[in-house]
Amino acid sequence: MRYPVHGFREPAGGTPGESELALITVSGNDRQGLTAALTEVMRRYGVEVLDFGQAVIHDGLAWGMVIEVPAESVASPVFKELLFTAHELGLNVRFTPISEEAYRAWVRDKGQPRHMITLLGRRIAAGDIAKVSRVVVEHGLNIDRIERLSGRIDREARSERRRTAIEFSVRGAVPDLQVLHEAFLRISQETTLDIAIQEDNAFRRNRRLICFDMDSTLIAAEVIDELARAAGVEAQVTALTARAMNGEIDFATSFRERLSLLRGLRVSDLQVIAEALPITEGAERLIGNLQRLGYRIAIISGGFSYFAERLRERLRVDYVYAHELEIADGRLTGRILGEVIDGERKAALMREIARAEGLVLEQVIAVGDGANDLPMLRIAGLGIAFHAKPAVTREARHAIATLGLDGILYLLGMREREIHDA
Repeated sequence: MRYPVHGFREPAGGTPGESELALITVSGNDRQGLTAALTEVMRRYGVEVLDFGQAVIHDGLAWGMVIEVPAESVASPVFKELLFTAHELGLNVRFTPISEEAYRAWVRDKGQPRHMITLLGRRIAAGDIAKVSRVVVEHGLNIDRIERLSGRIDREARSERRRTAIEFSVRGAVPDLQVLHEAFLRISQETTLDIAIQEDNAFRRNRRLICFDMDSTLIAAEVIDELARAAGVEAQVTALTARAMNGEIDFATSFRERLSLLRGLRVSDLQVIAEALPITEGAERLIGNLQRLGYRIAIISGGFSYFAERLRERLRVDYVYAHELEIADGRLTGRILGEVIDGERKAALMREIARAEGLVLEQVIAVGDGANDLPMLRIAGLGIAFHAKPAVTREARHAIATLGLDGILYLLGMREREIHDA
């Protein structure tokens, strides 16, 4: 008999007294009631579901199910009934027998490590996915699932405001995660794409503290450069800042040199600068959503508490660590009160906050852009170089250079429908 449904191949059938395993794949136009109708047929024959997956892309349905037909139903017309039901629903269906040996091998694979690869960008081209997929294959990994995390794309929206995020779930051993990171970093340098790979474990879904650098991270400016402009020493300070952020000179030494150049600046100038500082794109959206999930928020900055405290008020930050400027007679003295917060001090402060919150470092996110942020990026469960200098991007395990700070929400596996606008 010829069946009018494309791709039909009926299982060879077992013998009475033996159950039978089969993979059913279904495709067609999605609409309500399809799954209910097909599984109702299976119910009548006592079919057990061993695996199930479904995806809908632009109203196109892809549906798969591994089933076990009980011994008493093997000789029954269950497959033919499913075939006719699918045909009546306008679906294409295919049946593929699964041997016991193949099924046992599939079950054994459940212990393989899983990793999540996240692609971030304003737009993602087919060529970008091809490059990432080739790296996955070259490292012996298998893609189990690909899912869009960002919202549906409005083609009329301004391209610079788009957010696109795709998540790959991959299976297989990764002997050296750094090698994979370097391969993806090379793709990022060739494209307008950020690529992150993380182990898919319980900590990825259970982080509760995020620690930010402030300058060029939480705010889109370097405060010390703004102070230098007001003091008329911008060129000298900017040169020292760049060398320090690239790791070319010791941070503490360069910091004191830059600070000394600000001697005599009026406190009233600080207020004008503070009121004009721009918050980084996506910062409020990120922090608002993390607070809704119970995260604690910290600023650990090599900048100044005068400005960090204003961010505390605006963003409801829980912890602030930054340098306190020494002031005499309404002017800066060119010195700070207390010790310099360099890279090692930042990492130590992050440890202290995590300990106070009863968290392990795997539950901590650290975000920064400079060489002095690397110590805390290295020890955090998720360390992110944000619009960072090239040397920092190479050293960090994760980097974002295409989206705003709210791109971090996608690295946590959040979908657009779960994200609230600030």
